[in-house]
Amino acid sequence: MVRTSALTRYLGMLAAVAAMFAALLLAAPAASATTATPDASPSATSPAPGADYRDRISGVIKNEGTPLEGVKITATGNGYEGEAVTGANGSWSIGVPQQGAYEVELDESTLPDGVALAEGQENPRTVTFANTTNITTLFLLGEGIVLQEESFGSLLLERAVAGLSFGLLLALSAVGLSLIFGTTGLTNFAHGEMVTLGAILAFAFASLGMPLWVALPLAVVGGAAFGYVQDAGIWKPLRRRGTGLVPMMIVSIGLAVAVRYTVLFFFGGGTQQLPGSQSPILELGPVSIPRNTLVSLIVSLAVILVVALLLLRTRIGKATRAVADNPALAAASGIDVDRVIRLVWVIGGALAAMGGILWAYYRPGVSFNMGQQILLLIFAGVTLGGLGTVFGALVGSVLVGLFVEISTLWLEADLKYVGALVIMILVLLVRPQGLLGRRERIG
Repeated sequence: MVRTSALTRYLGMLAAVAAMFAALLLAAPAASATTATPDASPSATSPAPGADYRDRISGVIKNEGTPLEGVKITATGNGYEGEAVTGANGSWSIGVPQQGAYEVELDESTLPDGVALAEGQENPRTVTFANTTNITTLFLLGEGIVLQEESFGSLLLERAVAGLSFGLLLALSAVGLSLIFGTTGLTNFAHGEMVTLGAILAFAFASLGMPLWVALPLAVVGGAAFGYVQDAGIWKPLRRRGTGLVPMMIVSIGLAVAVRYTVLFFFGGGTQQLPGSQSPILELGPVSIPRNTLVSLIVSLAVILVVALLLLRTRIGKATRAVADNPALAAASGIDVDRVIRLVWVIGGALAAMGGILWAYYRPGVSFNMGQQILLLIFAGVTLGGLGTVFGALVGSVLVGLFVEISTLWLEADLKYVGALVIMILVLLVRPQGLLGRRERIG
């Protein structure tokens, strides 16, 4: 039997991790961080250009491995113009007010004597934002050979760290979706709205004046409650009536649309920011990473470890795996299948809510359709790893996140999600059951 006290303990752990997330956001003020954003001049004390904006264009200017200080970069577009001057480490970063196309130009007159752009370098050049908070653009100098190798290695490492953070963020939601599919067989298209609800609740609680360390755990608990209400009010009655999986899937699509536009009616179509969304750029050795991205990586990893321990080392986890493997045999063994499924919906709701909060900080911003925007990637992670396998969802999501971010080194930002889905299709052509799925005989 699955005890209610065990569920309470687990939700307490998730709430504690959410509180840790809030504490990490509040504990590291921007002034104490080493940022990769230079001032308008090497000796200036004024804020970095576009410091209030989360969307940023950045890069590093080096000549044969030596950082160049005092090189001027300008970004123009969408009625906005910003500029930055490289700092002592050669880095520069310009905040922009909205996503879209910007023309980036290096002022060649500010380069040191004897240093020039490498042959074939486009200056000015156009960069385009789409569903990402940071775009890196490089200007190669001189012959560009040594610089290209070093800069590419540094950029690859930065994109890999960002991809790992994004992949673990996707994994939070994907693990919940995989648990639900594994125990019920339901493909829940309303899972994206469960992601949205976490961010919406966090924003609502913060707007009421609650401190962040209270608002975020309450949002996670609210997401768990939404999962409970869904199963108690919709899915359990449908299961008892013997409703097929296809009709239930259609019900989930209708639920997704209903919840999405209910949120739109009350929340509006704009994008709002959670407290602490303005994040400095931290330099960790050769890697420059927004503080919120680093916090998201740490929190996602901690929660996934908690879930893994729950599934592998507790009676609840063993019961969940038994139901996912064979519900009839689990029921014959004395396991309360309905209670296990109810627990899975609660856990899935809590994980989706936490994923939504982290997505709001990573994206950034809270909007009525934010869960819908990444639902396809969540499904891609689950399918790539293997339907119904929790650890497969984790592996698949991390691979999707890594490819999405790393592909921006070669692809336009608008195409990075397309590339991830193409990789999923290619893998499934070779291994239809997914990376960690079991091969099953049909017919």
